[in-house]
Amino acid sequence: MGAYWSTLAATFLAVFVAELGDKTQLAALGLSSATRHPWAVFLGSAFALVASSALAVGLGRFLAARLDLRWLHYGGAALFLSIGLYMLIRGPAR
Repeated sequence: MGAYWSTLAATFLAVFVAELGDKTQLAALGLSSATRHPWAVFLGSAFALVASSALAVGLGRFLAARLDLRWLHYGGAALFLSIGLYMLIRGPAR
């Protein structure tokens, strides 16, 4: 498998698993159960995911062109670590 297809498969798997059971999927579930137009909900949520992914990819490319990639990795790691610690310290949402 080429680098392109490996990247595509890894990205699909990461985003698919990350999106399972999140608030966005629950919102789509609720919207589709409250309407007679499930395809409109599907297309709206699909376009929203495409738009937010395009924004993230564009921002990633913008930052990658201006910053050393090590600092992007460190920044991402620090952000995830700080969010995880905050959630651990805060405890379950009530």
